[in-house]
Amino acid sequence: MEGPDLSRNHLLAVLDEQEARGLAASFELVALPRGEVLAQAGQPFHYAYFPLSGMISVVALLSEGLGAEVATVGNEGMMGLPILFGSGVSPFHVMAQLSGEALRIPAAGLEVALAGGTRLSELLRTYSQAFFVQTAQNAACNTLHSVSRRGARWLLATHDRAEGDSFHLTQEFLAFMLGVARQSVGLAVADLQDRRLIEYHRGDMHILDRPGLEAASCECYEIVRSEFSRLLGIARA
Repeated sequence: MEGPDLSRNHLLAVLDEQEARGLAASFELVALPRGEVLAQAGQPFHYAYFPLSGMISVVALLSEGLGAEVATVGNEGMMGLPILFGSGVSPFHVMAQLSGEALRIPAAGLEVALAGGTRLSELLRTYSQAFFVQTAQNAACNTLHSVSRRGARWLLATHDRAEGDSFHLTQEFLAFMLGVARQSVGLAVADLQDRRLIEYHRGDMHILDRPGLEAASCECYEIVRSEFSRLLGIARA
């Protein structure tokens, strides 16, 4: 029986044949429907996920019921870095944002795969630096930049992982991801529509002008994308 296609995830695609073959038996191909919770804050990671498509959101939740997205993961990376560092507990709420597929491996199985200085452990350490840059840059962005520029950055990161120019997105969800009021997001979306960069109608987002959207975004998008490219040779964030 043919094993899972590891080449659809950028980290797994560069493993040598022997290591990839040894890992394949531990992976399970799973669907990630939009909204599915993969980990809850303060709870252990039972699995690590290597996305093949779609997008995973990492969200910081506050006791007041508010929250904001601190990072995203697509097929450039992996969800479950605390396992790598021996903690195994998720500090954040993790959910599928865009429907897709992932290769899932039990936490114990990943720990075995990382033992002995494997190529995968080396890649994940490098990826963890890129992931840290993303979370740190997002924190600065959320403090210093306008909702319109942050919204453009968020749409670009989502577009990178979407299979096409259109994806489902409600303004309520975008407001929650950005940690701002729904009204602020409505004004930002209207501004981007007026500039013919996007088209939005009742939860259906369509990117009309990718270069224009990049120009409308803050510099944070390019900083993160460049760091992923420098560290991992991946031209996306």
